[in-house]
Amino acid sequence: MEQFVTRQIQEHLSVFKRIETELTTPVVKLAERLIETFRIGNKLIIMGNGGSAADAQHFAGEIVSRFRMERPALPAIALSTDTSIITAIGNDYGFDMVFSRQIEALAVAGDAVIGISTSGNSPNVFRALEAARQAGCTTVGLLGKDGGSIRKLCDMALVIPSDDTPRIQEGHITVIHILCDLVEQGLFGAFAGEGR
Repeated sequence: MEQFVTRQIQEHLSVFKRIETELTTPVVKLAERLIETFRIGNKLIIMGNGGSAADAQHFAGEIVSRFRMERPALPAIALSTDTSIITAIGNDYGFDMVFSRQIEALAVAGDAVIGISTSGNSPNVFRALEAARQAGCTTVGLLGKDGGSIRKLCDMALVIPSDDTPRIQEGHITVIHILCDLVEQGLFGAFAGEGR
């Protein structure tokens, strides 16, 4: 069992070394885009299925409430939280539409829409990002594996360099935490005023 644990930790560290090498610049660019989104009065919309739904809710919670600092609330919505909406759309239109229908209702040009998918192939995330693109939103993917079909719909795609779902999920939540930190610091803290 100890060897199993050691191997898991070593795999984690190997993936995170690649994240550092391959995704540092894209994470900074995405943070800058989110900072500008909030600065001009737009919002962040996030979605995903299963563990990625939990990550979407976590992300929205950190943005609306706070991450590290006391500061004004920022507008973010996770599309996986309203069971009445999800079940109505799922029943009336099908599960593939549960996010895209909400995008039609809530998204406006200039919003940032992030789809989280470890496979990069979630049909409901794909459809939602199509709708977001049509609405004039910035489309972003937090993805895994090779980025899947969703990657081509994204203005910005952050693909965790792994085929292993747990490692991808660990990468996603770390990227989310770094983005929250950068957004707070960019709007209200040490980096405020940079890039203007």
